[in-house]
Amino acid sequence: MLTKLKTALLAVTMLCFIQLHAQTALVNGKITDASGAALPGITVKVKGTSQGVSTDSQGNFAIKSPNPSVLIVSGIGFQTREFAYAGQSALIISLTDDQQNLSEVVVTALGVKREKRNLTYSSQEVKGDQLTQTREPNLVNALAGKVSGVQITSSSGTPGSSSRIVIRGANSLYGNNEALMVIDGIPVNNDETGNLNSGPGTNRIADLDPNIIESINVLKGGAATALYGSDGAKGVIIITTKAGAQNKKPSLSFSSSLSLETPLLPEIQNKYSLGSNGNYFDGITQKTSTSWGARMDTLKINGQPAQVYDQSDLFFKTGKTYTNTIGLNGGGTYSSYFLSYTNLAQEGTVPSTSFDRNTVFGKFSTQILKNLDMTFSLNYANTKNNRLPEGYALESPVWTIFSAPVSYDLQPATNPDGSQRLFRFSRNNPYWVLDNISNTSVVNRFLPTFNANYKPLSWLTITERFGADVYTELGKYHESLLSVSNPNGRIVNNSSNFRQYNNDLIIGANKNLGDFTIDALLGNNIISTYYQNSYANGVGITVPGFDNIASTSTINFSERSYLTRKIGFYLQSNIDYKKFLILSLTGRYDGTSVLAKDNSFYPYGSAATSFIFSNFFSKEVSDIMSFGKLRLSYSTVGNASIGPYSLLTPYESQNVRNIAFPYQGQSGFLISGTLSDPNLKNERINEFEVGLETGFFKNRLSLEVTYFDKKTKNGIIPNVALAPSTGFNSTSVNTASMRNKGIEVLLTARPIKTQDFSWDLTLNYSRIRNKVLSIYNNLNQVGNGFTFIFVDQPYGVIYGTRYARNSEGKLSIGDDGLPFAADEQGIIGDINPDWMGGIINNFRYKQFTLSFSFDMKKGGDIQNNVDGYGYFYGTPKVTENRDPRIVEGVNATTGLPNAVTVSGQAYYQRINSILESVIQDGTYVKLRNVSFGYNFKPTWLQKTPFKTVGIQVTGRNLWIYAPHFTGGDPEVSSFGSSNGSQGIYSFSTPTSRSVDFALKLTL
Repeated sequence: MLTKLKTALLAVTMLCFIQLHAQTALVNGKITDASGAALPGITVKVKGTSQGVSTDSQGNFAIKSPNPSVLIVSGIGFQTREFAYAGQSALIISLTDDQQNLSEVVVTALGVKREKRNLTYSSQEVKGDQLTQTREPNLVNALAGKVSGVQITSSSGTPGSSSRIVIRGANSLYGNNEALMVIDGIPVNNDETGNLNSGPGTNRIADLDPNIIESINVLKGGAATALYGSDGAKGVIIITTKAGAQNKKPSLSFSSSLSLETPLLPEIQNKYSLGSNGNYFDGITQKTSTSWGARMDTLKINGQPAQVYDQSDLFFKTGKTYTNTIGLNGGGTYSSYFLSYTNLAQEGTVPSTSFDRNTVFGKFSTQILKNLDMTFSLNYANTKNNRLPEGYALESPVWTIFSAPVSYDLQPATNPDGSQRLFRFSRNNPYWVLDNISNTSVVNRFLPTFNANYKPLSWLTITERFGADVYTELGKYHESLLSVSNPNGRIVNNSSNFRQYNNDLIIGANKNLGDFTIDALLGNNIISTYYQNSYANGVGITVPGFDNIASTSTINFSERSYLTRKIGFYLQSNIDYKKFLILSLTGRYDGTSVLAKDNSFYPYGSAATSFIFSNFFSKEVSDIMSFGKLRLSYSTVGNASIGPYSLLTPYESQNVRNIAFPYQGQSGFLISGTLSDPNLKNERINEFEVGLETGFFKNRLSLEVTYFDKKTKNGIIPNVALAPSTGFNSTSVNTASMRNKGIEVLLTARPIKTQDFSWDLTLNYSRIRNKVLSIYNNLNQVGNGFTFIFVDQPYGVIYGTRYARNSEGKLSIGDDGLPFAADEQGIIGDINPDWMGGIINNFRYKQFTLSFSFDMKKGGDIQNNVDGYGYFYGTPKVTENRDPRIVEGVNATTGLPNAVTVSGQAYYQRINSILESVIQDGTYVKLRNVSFGYNFKPTWLQKTPFKTVGIQVTGRNLWIYAPHFTGGDPEVSSFGSSNGSQGIYSFSTPTSRSVDFALKLTL
């Protein structure tokens, strides 16, 4: 009996052991696509449990699972598959392409994730690895050429310089036209700051490290952005940061890169010396600003052949950018984490210019309860920028370098008595500037976010999201004694504080009701913005070398601040009928503190629908055309272009003749000469959009075409002239209107896809037409910086002196044989391109990757001031032809063909005064980016601590074809990202051609 009992106990023990062993079996396998190619990043979960893992770079996975069990395998772009596990070894699970992209999820307005097939408007996603692959320090530049309908313009090659991003053309005549930036659902500031003299500053999105970005989704039209109300009228850039993964062991990654940059220079002559009319000036006994002197190959100085000084080559240096990033990510059963630190150190091609950025980012997500999860993230950035004046400023070193004679050695910068050594008057020596003028800024920025999702019911989610954008900026400008522009020296201290708090409470519901699926949300938004600025200008340095504003003899101080608040209520409903017909309705009701009480609240909304007609295709048709969707939308949204206190007419400090107040301790104020309108209201944009999305051959080929037509109403004109009898000079009105309409095309293809080789192709095209419909009553034109606004003309035309011509359009020539300016100025250029496009190719062969991208712009005129002033100086390359000439045209007196011979100097110095002579077509084709990489085989790394090792070489701006432009880079606006700074090329720091070497390791 005892023996039988022992036997039974042993059997039970063995069965328990076997059962326990079965419950903890380690399942190993590999996930592939239909062709057998390994699929990384695929999620494998055990059905009915919280256990899950992701496949590695070779598609392999390992997970503990009961035996038997069901494994759920899913990934974006593939149909989810359930696999029955019953103890098999070395599993190979194949996934099928999702022919209708049912699994593809994108992040939309308010951070809401939606299936792409359900979208009723145009949006385009760019993955984070596509951004980092470009090696651009500023993520705005990394988007160039990648998204249809988006125009990006760099302002300068100085490290940290701003870049402008405009979606579907300008919406406002004088308001901000740049897209709203949103990070993890929180709107953030992207103002241009940091410059205390001439030239561009830094747009504050440059504080963001591109290495922490998971993806960017560009929302273009009003139907896509209506949930943001008056902040979303200009389009929205949705930035999603990286996160960790649950049930993942800690993974440590490190990447390091070095970029070498050379400037893209304008075409400058090197054959003629300083002087005039062929006579050499030495720049010491005879000074002049012009290079119309003797030929260098015939010139002798002190009996020796004259030396040629390549001023650009001597002044500019090879720029260097060092980037080092370390990241840690992983997670447990109920939580995940991602940590990152990046140091970027950029040395400019102009000596003493630099941009340093240190960023720390952390994101932690956890499941508190079964139906409650929370995510907290913090992004901290410290940036330091050293820049120099650019553009027209007398302090600008680039001006002097581009206009300096090749016969004069600019070094040393000073004479023995300490004064500046100059070949001309009224310009600082550029090398003196490097040591005696500086413009620095230091920014500390915090971007914390908190997000909680609570699901009281399976179909109901309550989201609380809070975020802040807080930064301080300390700027300082120093100009030493004996500067040409400020002989007594100058010091400026500037301090800015920005705080913005954003809170959203959102109730979302997703419910299936028979053939209908209803996805709805209801929310409330509160946003508070505070800004404070203190500015001190000190003139007259009394202690040389003492860089403190207290050492200046005269100090003027000013400060300003504002606090604005906005509250919004919004709702959205998406009704899906049988997965082929979707109706989307959006509404928002905003109230803002900057408007009068009667106008402070205003409604916005949109209605959109899409019809997925491919659901009705037969199998034979769907094998060719696998997806087809037609969408239609109409929206009315606002544009918050009214600044704080714009409804008030303030008192301002005054100057009376030569007396500036405060004077002898007495303040003096008068009411402003500009009368503010207390009834101003936000601009409004009404937009119609229709689009077609198609996929062919199991979506190996996809085409999306969108047409939009939007009209701006109630446009604000801030300075309309008033009769002096009113007691004011001007006022603001809500009367302008403008229209943008255009076509956007996006083509994606995978022509080749095998286990060892693949080729992905993306092509985008956009054509936008803009017209100003009205300004105010009978007013037909107003100025806007370097451009003008005319009724019935595109927004941003160039207006100025033009050639005098006869009725047949031929140049009118004076009796002196030279052309001259017409009596009346006119429109001489249009800064808007005819069309824009981009082509991106990505190749993979085993462990090798190759990608290259072109982007192109047709048309878009540029005012080339480097040539304009250079015509007087005799420095552009074209002025090397100095032979006598007869200018083609008709004598204005006789009407006969011109027959008078003139010198090259006379000709170019004449057209220097005619602006039309320097308006150039900005058409270009750029080889924007080329990247070649290699990832080491995992088998090579088995005996090392590394999971992955990759190397990459990247080139930017390797080739530019600009047949009508003589500057270095036609994609430049020298004075920043504002509306009135576009379409001008004027002595800014050149942008660069660069080569980048990068290494990435994962432990």
